[in-house]
Amino acid sequence: MTRQRLIGMAAVLILTAAAILWLMLSRTVMLPSADSKREQMADMPGMGKKGDRTPPPSGTPDAPDLPAESEGSMIAIPPERLQTIGVKYEQVTRRPLGKLIRTVGRIAVDERRLAKVTIKFHGWIEELFVSALGDHVKKGQRLFTIYSPDLVASQEEYLLAVRGQKQLGSSEFPEVAQGSKDLLEASKRRFRLWDITEDHIRELERTGKVLKALPIHSPITGTVVKKDALAGAHVDPGQELYTIADLSHIWILADIYEYELSFVQVGQRAAVTLSYDPGAVLTGHLGFIYPTLDPKTRTAKVRFELDNADEKLKPDMYANVELRVNLGTRLAIPQEAIIESGQKQVVFLHHGGGRLEPRLIKTGVKTGEWSEVLEGLKEGEHIVTSANFLIDSESRLKAVVDGMGGMPGMK
Repeated sequence: MTRQRLIGMAAVLILTAAAILWLMLSRTVMLPSADSKREQMADMPGMGKKGDRTPPPSGTPDAPDLPAESEGSMIAIPPERLQTIGVKYEQVTRRPLGKLIRTVGRIAVDERRLAKVTIKFHGWIEELFVSALGDHVKKGQRLFTIYSPDLVASQEEYLLAVRGQKQLGSSEFPEVAQGSKDLLEASKRRFRLWDITEDHIRELERTGKVLKALPIHSPITGTVVKKDALAGAHVDPGQELYTIADLSHIWILADIYEYELSFVQVGQRAAVTLSYDPGAVLTGHLGFIYPTLDPKTRTAKVRFELDNADEKLKPDMYANVELRVNLGTRLAIPQEAIIESGQKQVVFLHHGGGRLEPRLIKTGVKTGEWSEVLEGLKEGEHIVTSANFLIDSESRLKAVVDGMGGMPGMK
C-alpha cells in the first residue's frame, strides 16, 4: 500500500469521526415519531402513499408486530447492556402530592394592637411614671401627669355647673332648670372630647377640688416601643408621646414568588423557625395576601400571624417560614425519569426484552422529586427512571452510525 493511499484513508477516517461528532451534538433529544417515520418512508421504493409496507413476497415471514404508537420509533438494546448501565424501571401510578414553599419573613408589630398616646390640649408634663423604652405597661396604668391652664379652667367651670345644677335644677322655671342642666352637660362633653375618663369626672364631683396636674393613662396593655415624653417638656395637641405595642400576637411579613401564588390561600398553617433556635417550631397561619406585586422581584407580600405570649419573637427579627400545600392525589412520575428538551419532555417506556420507546409527555406541577403527568402516559405503564441520558446517547449514536452506512469508505 502506497504512502499516498495511507494518507488518504487517514483523512477519510478523521472526516468521518468529525461528522459523527457533529451529528451527535446537533441532534435533538426527541427521536423521530412513528408518524414522521411513515411520512419519510412514503416515497421509498416498496412503500405506499401513507408509508404502508408492501406485502412481503410469498414465502417470506412477516416481521413481528409492534404497538401502533411505537412503530418506527422503538429502540432495541440488549437486556444485558441495560443491566450494565444501571437502568431501573418504575410503574406509573397515582400518588398524593404536596408542595413545600419556603420563604424568609420579617417580624412586625400587629398594627391592630398598636396604640399612640397623644393629648388634645396644650400643657406641660410634670411627673413621668414610664420613662424608658421597652417598659411593659398595663391598660389603665398611669404614664405621666400634665398641667394645662385650659384643663384647670374647664374643671372650675364644671364644678360651677355642678353647683348650679344642684341649686337651679329644681327651679319652678323650666327654662332655668334646663339651662343649668345644659351647662353641666356641655362641661362634661368637653372633658370627653379631651379624652378625660369618667372616673376622673366622678372624682372631681366627689371631692370638689380642681386638680392642677391630670394623670394620663395607657390605653392598652403592651410594651413601650417609642417614647418622646420628657419631664417638664411642653406638649402640643396631637404630639405623639408614647407608642405602645401589644407583642403577644405578632405578624411575619414575607415574600412569595409569582409562580407560587396559586398554591397559597388565607388560612393555611405555616411552620415558623428561627435561625439561632432551629429546634423550636412555632405554628402560625396565613392571614392576608397583599393585592400588589413587586415588579422588580416578581413577588407578592403575604402576612403570617402567630401568638407570641412569651414575646420570644421581637420586631424586625428574621424568621424562616415553611408552608406545606396538599395537592391531592395525581398521576405522577419521578422527575429523574424525564429528559428535558427545550419546551418538550420525553420519557422512555419499557416494553420488555430490551425494547424501549421514547414518549413525548406533558407535565404539570413539580413537587420535590415528583412531577405531575397531564398527557402522554397512562396508569400502569412502565418507564425508565435511571440512566435515561445513557440510553438516549446510545440510541442517537446507533442512528448516526446506521446513517453513515451508505457513505463512501463506510461498510
